[in-house]
Amino acid sequence: MRFQYDTIGERFVEAKTTAAFAAADTHTLLGALDALGGVRGLDTIDLACGYGYNTRLLARGGARRAVGVDISEEMIRLARAHGVIGGGGVGALEGAVGAVRPVGAADAADAAGAADAAGGPGAAGAAGAAGAAAGAAGDTGAAPAVEYVVADAARLPQMGPFDLATAVYLFNQAADRSSLHAMFRSIRANLREGGRLLAIVPNAGAYPHVDWSPYGVRIVDRVLEGDAPLLKAQFLTKPPADFEFREWAHADFAEAAVEAGFSTVGWQPNRTPPAEGARDDAYWTAYRAWPISSLMTCTA
Repeated sequence: MRFQYDTIGERFVEAKTTAAFAAADTHTLLGALDALGGVRGLDTIDLACGYGYNTRLLARGGARRAVGVDISEEMIRLARAHGVIGGGGVGALEGAVGAVRPVGAADAADAAGAADAAGGPGAAGAAGAAGAAAGAAGDTGAAPAVEYVVADAARLPQMGPFDLATAVYLFNQAADRSSLHAMFRSIRANLREGGRLLAIVPNAGAYPHVDWSPYGVRIVDRVLEGDAPLLKAQFLTKPPADFEFREWAHADFAEAAVEAGFSTVGWQPNRTPPAEGARDDAYWTAYRAWPISSLMTCTA
């Protein structure tokens, strides 16, 4: 499970850019960033950055520093290859998810030129490894350089302090309770007092009652083992891409956050994009009845 995204590679990119659940996650995260007043001037870190879409989004929003961290060397290679998201790419994605850009993104969009697809869940990798940052390719100077680091989120070096951390499908990669708590402690240690953590986390208990196939992912088995059940799943790409994750309860995440020293823990429901075409009101209403994920918010 730890290095599965090294194998998935480009098929994960396909899933992220086409699956409805990913559009809903992006819409939810952008809404939360907008509610915070945007990211202009903030030092930000994106954990489980995958191929770097959210990291580049933070940079485009005007973050002073945008660092993407993933355990997968392949995901970081893809992130560096994609460079900085440009006006066409971010505009297309935000149009698709119906999201309001974070403060400052509109100005950057006019100046940036390179296009991009989208990015997302991975996990964060080998402590102390390569930590070297790569400047974003294709950057026109409208956005700061994006740094990408291969590191383990459970054993992050001191990279901050940061004002904001994002983590999309990171914590479900924790193999056991010890690793889960270590992830939260590592993040808290890299945040300033009052810093925020915004995390997209899976909702537990859906399998076998809910079929998420129309939204781009399918759970195929649930194995009772270890500290949390292991879910075997597929991104519904062509061909499907197999992956696994742990079914932690929200209470497990909250416990780990409090133990790590976060002062507040909150939850927000998944938000869905505006209805359009085949993804009409009925389509999104069915999804909201039991969405794949929720937004976890923590204050350091």
